Amino acid sequence: MAQILNLSRRDMLKTAGASGALVLGAHLAPRGLFGEAQAAGAAAAPNFFVSIDAGGTVTLTCSRSEMGQGVRTGMPMIIADEMEADWNRVKIWQAPGDPAKYDPPGKDAQNTDGSRSTRHGFEAMREMGASARYVLEQAAARAWGVQPQEVYAKDHRVYHTASGKSLGFGDLAGAAAKIKLPEGDAKPKMKHPSEWKYIGKDMPAVDNYDITTGGASYGADVSIPGMKIAVVARSPVYRGKVKSFDATEALKVQGVEQVVEIPPLADDKGAEFRALGGVAVIGTNTWSVMQGRDKLKIDWDLGPHVAHDSRTYDDKLRASARKGGMKIRDRGDVDAALKAADKVVEAEYFVPYFIHTPMEPPVSVVDATSMPVKIWAATQSPNQARQYVAEALGIDKKDVTCEVTLLGGGFGRKSKADFICEAAILSKKAGAPVRVQWTREDEIRNGFYHAACAQSLSAGLDKAGKVTSWKHAGAWPSIVGLWNPVAKNGFGIEFGLGLVDLPYNNVPNIRIENGEADIMIRVGWYRSVNNIQHAYAMNCFANELAVAAGRDPLEMLLELIGDADNMDLAKDGVEKYWNYGDSIEDWPIMPNRLSNALRTVAVRSGYGKTMPTGHGLGLACHRSFQSYVATAVHAVVRDDGSLHIPRVDVAIDCGRYVNPEGIRKQVEGAVVYGNSIAREGKITTTKGAVDQGNFDDYPVTRISGAPLDVQVHIIEDFTHLRPCGVGEPAVPPYTPALVNAIFDATGKRIRQLPIGDQLKKI
Repeated sequence: MAQILNLSRRDMLKTAGASGALVLGAHLAPRGLFGEAQAAGAAAAPNFFVSIDAGGTVTLTCSRSEMGQGVRTGMPMIIADEMEADWNRVKIWQAPGDPAKYDPPGKDAQNTDGSRSTRHGFEAMREMGASARYVLEQAAARAWGVQPQEVYAKDHRVYHTASGKSLGFGDLAGAAAKIKLPEGDAKPKMKHPSEWKYIGKDMPAVDNYDITTGGASYGADVSIPGMKIAVVARSPVYRGKVKSFDATEALKVQGVEQVVEIPPLADDKGAEFRALGGVAVIGTNTWSVMQGRDKLKIDWDLGPHVAHDSRTYDDKLRASARKGGMKIRDRGDVDAALKAADKVVEAEYFVPYFIHTPMEPPVSVVDATSMPVKIWAATQSPNQARQYVAEALGIDKKDVTCEVTLLGGGFGRKSKADFICEAAILSKKAGAPVRVQWTREDEIRNGFYHAACAQSLSAGLDKAGKVTSWKHAGAWPSIVGLWNPVAKNGFGIEFGLGLVDLPYNNVPNIRIENGEADIMIRVGWYRSVNNIQHAYAMNCFANELAVAAGRDPLEMLLELIGDADNMDLAKDGVEKYWNYGDSIEDWPIMPNRLSNALRTVAVRSGYGKTMPTGHGLGLACHRSFQSYVATAVHAVVRDDGSLHIPRVDVAIDCGRYVNPEGIRKQVEGAVVYGNSIAREGKITTTKGAVDQGNFDDYPVTRISGAPLDVQVHIIEDFTHLRPCGVGEPAVPPYTPALVNAIFDATGKRIRQLPIGDQLKKI
C-alpha cells in the first residue's frame, strides 16, 4: 500500500497545475506489472488525489478510465466520505497516465479492466480521505488551541465539540498543508462503516448531465491547433501486408493532403497490441479522408492466415475439445467413475468469435512533433499506450504523456494501443498532430475478437441421480498467440476465468483439460472474457444432468456447488491459480456465496411456479472477478419461434460495495450485453477476412429485443468482506439462464451460439 503524503503546494502546482492550498498524494513503492517496472530507489514524484483550495472547493482525482461503469463517481465517493466533504462542493479531475503517481494500490498500472478498480482501490481511497480529514482536524485544533480529540469534521467543516465553533475546509486548507501525516500505527483512523454517509448509498454519476446533454468530451471531440485527420486502410486478413498501392484518385479528393504507408511489423515480431500496418489517408476532415480511402487501389499480400475459414476452423476446435489435452485440474479418478456410473451424459457446446462494438469506435489524437509526445485517447490503459507508442517511435516511455478522455464504451477493446500507435506513427510522418478515427467497419473487420471456443463435457450419474464425475475439456485460440504465434494452449489467466475454478465442490471426481488451437486472428480481452463460454457450458450441462436424473435443476445446482466456505484448488493439483490477480487468502473461492446467490434469485424470480405454455424460467450462476452472480430468465417462445423476455432477475454478491445505483446500472447493461451475445453475436471468416462489417450483419440488441424488466438484487450477507468486481460478472450467467429457460419452455437444447433462428425449427 502507498504511503500518503501531504505535498508541497509549490511542487504540486509545477506538476499538475492544480489550484490548491492543501494537496494530498501518495508515495508509491517501486513494483513491476505486465513487464513494466519502476526503478528501485526512485524518488517520490509529486501527484495528488485530494486538493482543497482557499474557497473550500475539493478536487478529487480519478485515476481510472470512465467508460460508463461509474468509476469517476465511485472512487471519489470513497475519499469524500472518509474526509467528510460535501459532495456538492466536489470536483473530479481525471489523472493522466502515470502509474508512478496515480496507482496507489500498486497493482494495476491504471489499467481499467478486470473489474478491479474498486476492489483494488477501496482501502487506498479510504486512507486518502482519512488523511485529509486528519490534517484538517489537526489544523483546527491548533487554531483553537485545543486537543485534536476535541474536534471533528462533518459536512465540509471542522467543529469544536465543547464550544460549537467551526471552520470551513477552505479556511483550514493553508494551515492543513503544513501538517505532517503520521506513519505506522499512528496513521489516521478511518471511519467505522456505520459512520459512512456516501459509501453504500445511491449516487448519480458525476458525468450524467454532460453525457445526456451532449456536453461530455470523448476521444473524437479532442481538437488541437494544426491537427490533421486520418483513416487507415488495413489488410482484410490478420497480418497481411501492402505489396503496392496507387493513391492517384485518393489525392484528387478535396481535403485529402497525404497518403502514407504505415510499415508492417517484422515477421518475427509479435502482434501484441501494436499497429499492424496499412495505408493512411491524411487530410483536413473526416469525410474527405474516408472518401479518399475508398479510392485507394491496394495490392495486398494476405499472408498465411488467408487459409482461416471459420467453418472448418470451428470443426477443428470441436475435434480438439473432444481429444482434450493439457490437464489443468484433476480430482479423484474420473475415468473409473465414468465406467462405474449408472448413466453417462455427454454434450458439446460452442461459442463463435465476438467483437466488442462499443458505441464509440477507437479514436486517438497524438502530437509527435515535439517532446514529450502527447496522446489524447479514449483508452482503458494509458500506460500501455505510452509503452507501445514509445516503442513505435523509438523513444523512451518517459517522453510520452497520455491524457484520458471519456470512453463511449470499452468492453476490453480500448485496453489495446494499436489505434494510438497508428496516430503516433502518422503524426511523426506528417509533421503535425494527427487524429486517427476508426469507423464501425474498421472496428468489426480489424479489431480484437473474443476467442471462439468448443467445449466437450461428460458426466456420470449414480442410481440416486447424483453426479459422481465431471470431465470437461475446452479448446480456443489463446491471446498468448499475439506474443508467441506458435502457442497452441491457453495459460493461467484464461484457465482462471471460470474453468479451472469450476465451482462444483461436491463432485468427487473432476478432470478439466485444455485442447490445442492455432491462433488465426487477433483475439483479445472482451467483457468477462472466457467466463462467457465456461459459464454457458457448465450451467447448461448441469441442467442437462438434472433432466437426465429426473431432478429439479435448482436442487441439482445447489447440490453440485454445496455450502462450503472455501474451495481449495491445490488439493486438485492446481499449483498456481491466477484468482484474478488477487491473493487467494484475501479473496478465497467460497461456494456458500454462490449457493446463497442462487437461492436468492430463485426466491426473487418465483422459481417453481407453474408457467403457461411456451413460457420457461431458467437459472444459472457463476463466480467471476471475485463476485458471485445468479440469474433467472423468464423467456417466452411464441408459435412462430420468436423469443420474448418479459423479466430477468439478477442476484449479485459483490462483497463491500460503494454505489448501489452504479451496481444496478452495470448489471442492467450486462444483461443487455449478454442478450446480444446469446441471441445475435457471431463473427465468421472467409479466406481469412471477417465477413461482417456493421450492425446490419453483426446485430446487437435493440429495444424491441431487450428484456423488458431487469430486477437487480444486491446481496447484503457478505458486505463485511472485501469489495469484488461488478462491471463484468453479470454477463456470464445470462446466456445459460436464457438457454435453460428456452429448454424449460420448449424442450429444445441450444448448444451452439448464437440462438439466431434455431427456435424457428421447433
